[in-house]
Amino acid sequence: MSITTTKIARAAGLCAVAAGLLFLAVQVNHPHLDAAFATTPEYLLRQGAKLLMSILALIGITGMYLTQTRKMGVLGLLGYLLFGACHLIMMSVETIGAVVLPVLAHGAPGYVNDVFAAATGGSPTEGIGLMTALSLASAGTYIAGGTIFGIALFRAGFLARWAAALLAAGTAATIAIPLLPMVNERLFAVPTGVALLGLGYSLWRVQRTANDAALGLSTASAPVKHGAK
Repeated sequence: MSITTTKIARAAGLCAVAAGLLFLAVQVNHPHLDAAFATTPEYLLRQGAKLLMSILALIGITGMYLTQTRKMGVLGLLGYLLFGACHLIMMSVETIGAVVLPVLAHGAPGYVNDVFAAATGGSPTEGIGLMTALSLASAGTYIAGGTIFGIALFRAGFLARWAAALLAAGTAATIAIPLLPMVNERLFAVPTGVALLGLGYSLWRVQRTANDAALGLSTASAPVKHGAK
C-alpha cells in the first residue's frame, strides 16, 4: 500500500478526532487536583490520556495547516505556530505531572498543590519556580493560538466553518476562567474538544472525497484493452 499525502492528511484528521474525544473524556468526573489525588492510579491514567491527547492534537492541527497553507496565509501560520507550541508545552507539563509530581506529593504536598493551583487559573501561596512561567506560556499559547488558528481556518473555508468558529470562541473564552471562580473551569474545555472532533472529521471527509474523485478520474482515463479476435 502506497503512502500518499491524501492518506497522511486523512490520518491527521483521525488523530484530531481522537484528540477531541480524549479532551472531552478526561473532563468527565475529574476529581479536584491536589497532592492526595496525584498519588492515585486514576491520576496517572488521566495524565497519560492528556499526554496522548496533546500528541494527537499536534498531529491533527499540523495536517489541517499543511493541506491549506496558501488559503490560511500569514494569519494561519501564526496561529499554527502558537497553537502547535501550546501542545508542545502541554506535552512537557503533562509529562512533569505524570513523572515528577506524584513523587513530590509525598514529601512536598504544598508545592504540588501550588503547581495545580497555577495550572487551573488559581494563585499559588508559595513560589513554584519556573513552573509559573510554564503554566503562563501554556495558557497564553492556548488562548492566542487556538483563537487565531480557528479564525484562519474559518476564513480559509476548507474545513467545517462551525468547528473553526467553535475553536476560536472556545479557546478565547478560557480567558474568563479567573473571573468566574464559581464556574467549573472544565466546562470551558468542551467547546475545544468538540471543535477538534469536528475539524478532524471534516479533514478526513474532505480528503476521502478528494481521494475517491482522483481514483474515479484515473479509472475513467485508463486505456481500454480489447482482446484479440
